[in-house]
Amino acid sequence: MPHLLTTDRMMNDSRSGLFAQLSSPRLLLVLILVLALGLRLYKSSVHGLYLDEKFTLINIAGVSLEGFNQHDVFFTPGKTYFTPKEFWKEKHLHDYIRAIIQNDIGNSASHYALLWAWVQLFGMSDLSIRMPSIIFSTLIVGLTYLLTKRYFRSESLALLCAFLSAIEPFFIAYSHMARNYCMTIFITMMGTYLFLRILDRRAEGKTPVGMYVGYGLSFALAVLGHYLAVTVFMCHGIYLLLFNRNLKTYIGLGLSVIGGTVSMVLPWFVFGGGKYTLQTLAYQAQLYRGLAYSNPYNNGFNIILPATIPNVVKKSIPLWADLMMFSNGLSSETLAFRNLIIAFALGCVAVFLIHRFGRGRTVPTWVSIAVPVLLVAGFALYSIPSLRLLAAAAVPIFYYLLYQAAADYTNRSDRRLVFFLGLLSTFPTLFVIGIAFRNDHTYGLMQRYSGFSFPYSVILVGLIIRQVFRQPTYLRLTLVAVLLLQSYYIVELLYRIYEDQAPKYTYYGRYRIANPYNTAADRIKELYAPGDTVLYPSARTAPRDEVENTYTRHSIIDAQYTNLYLPKDAAYYQRMDTTQTDRIILVKGNSGKRVTIFDFEGTKYRY
Repeated sequence: MPHLLTTDRMMNDSRSGLFAQLSSPRLLLVLILVLALGLRLYKSSVHGLYLDEKFTLINIAGVSLEGFNQHDVFFTPGKTYFTPKEFWKEKHLHDYIRAIIQNDIGNSASHYALLWAWVQLFGMSDLSIRMPSIIFSTLIVGLTYLLTKRYFRSESLALLCAFLSAIEPFFIAYSHMARNYCMTIFITMMGTYLFLRILDRRAEGKTPVGMYVGYGLSFALAVLGHYLAVTVFMCHGIYLLLFNRNLKTYIGLGLSVIGGTVSMVLPWFVFGGGKYTLQTLAYQAQLYRGLAYSNPYNNGFNIILPATIPNVVKKSIPLWADLMMFSNGLSSETLAFRNLIIAFALGCVAVFLIHRFGRGRTVPTWVSIAVPVLLVAGFALYSIPSLRLLAAAAVPIFYYLLYQAAADYTNRSDRRLVFFLGLLSTFPTLFVIGIAFRNDHTYGLMQRYSGFSFPYSVILVGLIIRQVFRQPTYLRLTLVAVLLLQSYYIVELLYRIYEDQAPKYTYYGRYRIANPYNTAADRIKELYAPGDTVLYPSARTAPRDEVENTYTRHSIIDAQYTNLYLPKDAAYYQRMDTTQTDRIILVKGNSGKRVTIFDFEGTKYRY
């Protein structure tokens, strides 16, 4: 019997040890990171590149659209044919700068530099050029964990926030794009982490020279990644002015920013493509303002309205809603502005009852009934009986819980940290709204321009969810039900992102097939034989300004995009076919037979 007891005890100890290992924070973090990477890799190369990604591709190849730096390839008088070898002739620094100026207004230099080096190592494919975004989006999850754990001193909260980052639709959608957003958001977040660490070390009386250097570098790389990254560093400055009075800290941070500016930012904006950024932004502001007043709906860009208060409010509602996962998807376009107002009003009444009567250990029965009833009462008034309005009615309660979470911190530095997160979560959007009023049009009110706020809003959502489980039973059960409902909509949104049916996140409402240019290049490599000729469709060009004007009457863009995927030393004979605008055709030299390599069908496959 003692032997059996000892064996049972050993088995129980073994099981408890295994359970402790499986539930260890380190393992849970690894599982969350694996989940994040899996969600970002899934279908990451299924859909063809959209317009901005194609700009990314030709920028890192040093190619100017429509051949500004390829006149000898395409436009030499008397030269009928061109080859991939000629297309891929050696490019110089000024070629890359000219391409970035033309295709991205001199923006994103640091992203293009990184991606150029990446392609040299891993080749040119859709997955390859999207992989840095996938990696940076996954690293955001890890950095969210580190920042939360260090500054809120809670392992469980850090894991929760990491999980929320892993499933955040914005991070997943933009990880599938070969653009600067994931990289720049990660760098700005690293800048925030270094900023807080510098304040910690200064409070200890130390001078963290390495951190100052890292902060200056993060500032420079972020601004060179996207000029709106400066909004995050402006938040750092606001926080410093409000809560720090240490002159040496000001000097150290100031010198680090100046160092990054002088060594990296100014050279690009003075001697590189960045000098055209502000000029182009001014030109675009004038163009979009004119369209907002003359042709707001059918202008070839998007719906562009004058920046009146009602227009800006309605256009910015989705920006504010999508920042918080519990309100993601709420918009006046889908739910009607009137319905949202009713839902928020009922939620505010519920907040009053909770604050006044429903916070103690003993909650009046009528309060525990009235609060959930208020959340559903609006369905008697809504013109659109969508269950999303249940989440809309709960939004004021969730923000009230955020106030509670901040109030629960008795330490002044902790409350300041919550304020800092709130500032970082709102200022980039407020900045974009300010630009909209300044330029008098709504075109810039887009989710990606305020995307720098998402890492911090995720942490705030984590604080709110933790607070939900500290509430009295009636309120906890009510809000958990709302969160489960909202979780269904988040899963549905992720499905639509993967299926290319979420235009706000993917810019497309219809399914994109695999990259047609890559497909065409593969077919050319498979079917081409010596003596054959590849014909490319060539439409009339319609440049809008001198930067776009390459002084040719017919477009060569389909030929350029396809040659990006052809072997660099190939001698395939190719020429433009100005008699048609849709088909890449292979003409067999021995018979003259025409084989359609790919038919773009107008704009259908030109994403």
